[in-house]
Amino acid sequence: MEQEEGAGAHHPTISPEACPALVLNADYRPLSYYPLSLWSWQDAIKAVFLDRVNIVSEYDRVVRSPAFEMRIPSVVSLKTYVKPARHPAFTRFNLFLRDRFTCQYCGDRRDLTFDHVIPRSKGGQTTWDNVVTACSPCNLLKGGQMPNEARMWPDHKPIQPSISQLHTNGRMFPPNFLHDSWQDYLYWDTELEP
Repeated sequence: MEQEEGAGAHHPTISPEACPALVLNADYRPLSYYPLSLWSWQDAIKAVFLDRVNIVSEYDRVVRSPAFEMRIPSVVSLKTYVKPARHPAFTRFNLFLRDRFTCQYCGDRRDLTFDHVIPRSKGGQTTWDNVVTACSPCNLLKGGQMPNEARMWPDHKPIQPSISQLHTNGRMFPPNFLHDSWQDYLYWDTELEP
């Protein structure tokens, strides 16, 4: 299958990876904001042929095979509603997202890692309510000490976030690429108001 420019396009041929499809649930909301729910153009076309999605919007780019030709979908919606998970998975990425990619001790946004508020050596668990985002210097400074020993307390009490809280935080960090056809389905402030 080949990808070609749309008729009359003034762009050089763009690689297929530059044409992802925004994936919406059956209620026309993105499955995920951060990371944004995107499929490769191949996955989007496969889902169309398997009758799992509706095409909502298309790129001006066409793919061709000996048997057919079609425009690449830029937005698709699932035909069957997928119920969102009630509780997000405990992952490094989700932890950073909960803490807005900010060290909970000094506010720095560089060289992030995570810290056990109550150190594991003192019985602390690797759970939402005991782990916070920390920059490497703060993590090294605190070491295996309790907060009162190190005189370091997190800015926010660590809690288990809801999916909704992670989505809200995710909207603060829009991806670098947002295709025009996606704007009606996303809720980032992508332009500065006059």
